[in-house]
Amino acid sequence: MHNRIDKLFKTKASNIVSIYTTAGFPKLNDTLSVIKALDKAEVDLIEVGIPFSDPLADGETIQKSSTIALENGMTLKLLFEQLKNLREISEKPVILMGYLNSVLQYGIEEFYKQCNVCGIDGIILPDLPLGEFEKSHKQFTDKYNIHAVFLISPLTDKKRIVQIDKLSKGFVYLVSSNSTTGKTQDPMKATEQSIKEITKLKLKNKILIGFGINNAKTFNQACSLANGAIIGSEYIRRISNSTNIEKTTIEFIKEIKTGIYDHSIK
Repeated sequence: MHNRIDKLFKTKASNIVSIYTTAGFPKLNDTLSVIKALDKAEVDLIEVGIPFSDPLADGETIQKSSTIALENGMTLKLLFEQLKNLREISEKPVILMGYLNSVLQYGIEEFYKQCNVCGIDGIILPDLPLGEFEKSHKQFTDKYNIHAVFLISPLTDKKRIVQIDKLSKGFVYLVSSNSTTGKTQDPMKATEQSIKEITKLKLKNKILIGFGINNAKTFNQACSLANGAIIGSEYIRRISNSTNIEKTTIEFIKEIKTGIYDHSIK
C-alpha cells in the first residue's frame, strides 16, 4: 500500500527537513494552518504532536506548548476531526507523535483506523515498549498502513538497534543526546561516533536525528551524519508569538536550509 514516507525516501535520501509542531498550538484551530504553512515552506516531513499532560521526552518549550494546547481544548478526538481535511491542503508525509496513554484511552485499533482515515503516514510513541508494540499494535499498524517509528540514542546497544530497525518502518529516530528535546548544547558531540558505528550496521531504515537541532549549523551537522534532521523546540518558539505563522514558517525553513551540507547517504 502507498505510504508517503516511503515515497519521500525513494526520491530524496539526504538533507531531509522534518518539523515538529504541537496540535492546537498556538491556538486551538491553528493545526491545519501550521501544516499548510509548513507545506508551503517545502519541508519534507511534518510531525504533529498530540498534547499530553506529562510528555517525558519533551523539554520545556514543547511541554509548555502542550500545556497551552490542552488549555485551548485540544483532545485526540478533536485532532482527528481537524485532520480529516489534512489531505486537502498537503500531500507531505505526516506523522503523529504522542504518548501511549492517549492511544490506550482512545482505543488502540480505533486510533490507527482514524490515522488511516485522515491520511496519517506514521506514528512515534516514545513510551511504547517493543514487546507491547508487537503484541498489541503491530497488527493494526500493518492493517491500516501506518509506519511505526522508534527511537534510538547514543547509548542504545547494537543488538537493540537491530531489533528496533527491524520493527521500525520509514526511518529510525536517532536522539542526539540522552536528554530531553530543546537542549542547546552541541548535540553532535555524543552522536558523531555513535552514528558512524550505527551506519556500519547497514540498517534497512533511513536515520533522522532529533533533539537539539535548532539552526542551520546543527542541521548541517546532522545531515552530514544521517539522512536528515527533526526540528521541534526552535520552531515552536518561532511561532509561539508570531502574528503571521506562514511568513514566520517560510523564513525559518529558509534559514535552516541555508548552506545545507551537500552530502548524500544512500
